[in-house]
Amino acid sequence: MLRYAVFFLILVVVFIVAVVFAAINPAPIRLDLAFTQVETTTSLAMLGFVAAGWLCGMLCAGFFQLRLYAERRRLRKSLRIAEAELNSLRSLPKDDAY
Repeated sequence: MLRYAVFFLILVVVFIVAVVFAAINPAPIRLDLAFTQVETTTSLAMLGFVAAGWLCGMLCAGFFQLRLYAERRRLRKSLRIAEAELNSLRSLPKDDAY
């Protein structure tokens, strides 16, 4: 419950900061994006850049997570093979083990 309260409090603080930032910077700006020009407010431009950075971070984290899942799957497969070999060696009579 405390975790949700802290998360909600942080969300409210970020929202208040965003509203104050938008109120302080109402002037329009022109963005030249190599292929087009866009006129927008500073707060919307910042929101767009934050969203683009967040998406890029999530994409990179997703690729890292996929690599971890692949490695985990490979390790589990090798563990199953090693356990099967160990069980087959345990089932051998003592005389055959030497």
